[in-house]
Amino acid sequence: MLAIFGHHNKKNCHVRKWPAVGKRMAHSANVMQDTKGRYKALLARDSRFDGIFFVGVTSTGIYCRPICPVKPPKEINCRFYNSAQEAEQAGFRPCLRCRPELAPGNAPVDASQRIAHQIVRRIEDGLIDEKAALEAIADEFQLSSRQIRRIIQKELGVAPIQLLLTRRLLLAKQLLTETKLPIIEIAFASGFASLRRFNDAFSSRYGMPPTRLRKKAGGDARAGNGAESSTLQLSYRPPYDWAGVLAFLKARELHGVEWITDGFYARTVRLGDQKGWIKVTQTPGRNALTLQFAHELTPVLPALLGRVRDLFDLNARPDLISRHLSKDRHLAALVRATPGIRVPGSFNGFELGVRAILGQQVTVRAATTIAGRFAAAFGERIATPFPELNRLTPEPLRVARASVEEIARLGCTGARCKSMIALARAHRSGELSLDDGAHHDPDETIRRLAEIPGIGQWTAHYIAMRALRWPDAFPKEDMAIRNNLGGVTARRAEEISQAWRPWRSYAVIHVWRQKRDA
Repeated sequence: MLAIFGHHNKKNCHVRKWPAVGKRMAHSANVMQDTKGRYKALLARDSRFDGIFFVGVTSTGIYCRPICPVKPPKEINCRFYNSAQEAEQAGFRPCLRCRPELAPGNAPVDASQRIAHQIVRRIEDGLIDEKAALEAIADEFQLSSRQIRRIIQKELGVAPIQLLLTRRLLLAKQLLTETKLPIIEIAFASGFASLRRFNDAFSSRYGMPPTRLRKKAGGDARAGNGAESSTLQLSYRPPYDWAGVLAFLKARELHGVEWITDGFYARTVRLGDQKGWIKVTQTPGRNALTLQFAHELTPVLPALLGRVRDLFDLNARPDLISRHLSKDRHLAALVRATPGIRVPGSFNGFELGVRAILGQQVTVRAATTIAGRFAAAFGERIATPFPELNRLTPEPLRVARASVEEIARLGCTGARCKSMIALARAHRSGELSLDDGAHHDPDETIRRLAEIPGIGQWTAHYIAMRALRWPDAFPKEDMAIRNNLGGVTARRAEEISQAWRPWRSYAVIHVWRQKRDA
């Protein structure tokens, strides 16, 4: 966080001390109260907190984003703020390395990293081509495509095409070594427009043609691949509570769309125009999950891999999270029992939103039963090798056009029917997107969710916790949480949870798990 006028090398900069700044901030009402939790997020450099808070360093007079790449300062020298404006009012100057003014959630014209992230994610998803992505996002942020290209170059250090080329080649390498897919299919699945371009790019970057790499890789890694499907490995940081994740998802299984056992997770998939199925198992002897996917999904592999990683929370840092939560007396024993706990995400944000609405004020089992009827009534039929998988998840357009009476026949109350229709319409209009890969301001999304009739704070936080993958969500009204904390009030549960920040979502899973094990 040592950055004044763009210099981070101690030899090349003269660091000015700012004792007056620290003194002024000690009396500032704007200093964020949860300093312990935010310092943990700072050490983890968790990008999910970027734009949510800013840190001022009293020893340098500089304020930064929580993802600043330099060595973190001592906790005693940190002051935390809700916005860059608050940090500047307290007397801090912006870091020229992490550029606080570019943090996600600020004014669109300043949100450089957010723009860069959206371009990469949308093109990788294969939903629009590179040129269309640049033009569409330029219109969204009221910038020119030239400005967009400059932002990508500045934020990521390379031109957009070079960044995408690297990611495409890395995916191609994995497909060459782990699958039996024909090279031409690998070329297109990786995002190349032609086999010739793929061969040229691969040979230029790696000094060998793709065929040679495949021969060197041998056949062992591709032993599990067949004529209708292929497998890929998705790594994670150990430990990993695989049994717990499966049990959580099994209790909320969407019948016809999902099929979950003690050993695997399977579901139907629709991404863009592609339809198929996946099956996920734990890889023996490795810190990885094995993803088996129908070949019909090959054209949308980048998007598929991203959603599977989100669903199984494969990017989490269990070492940091467990170390922090184990310090709390309410959680210490639970963390010791399950140090690798994860927050199961969602494969489809709208699907999760509907499931959350159905789960209001009823048991998990009752909500699962109604959700199965909902999928059968509104989900499109699909043929798979598994009789248990025969429906695609209902599309927002289909639900938006449904009547209250049509949904109510499934066993829903009128209020919940209206909530689901309103959510579908907001999703269709673009007013509220839960799974488009864009950066989400969790507080803003929670607020907008709560504006939908019938969606309260519990539902909004639950959706943020799973669909948005917000690690600090906390549905304080949840009765299971309050009961397991000793029958406390929602207000008292909120007070207790402050010690768990910034990973309250993981604490929630621990507390829910306690109820299941009891």
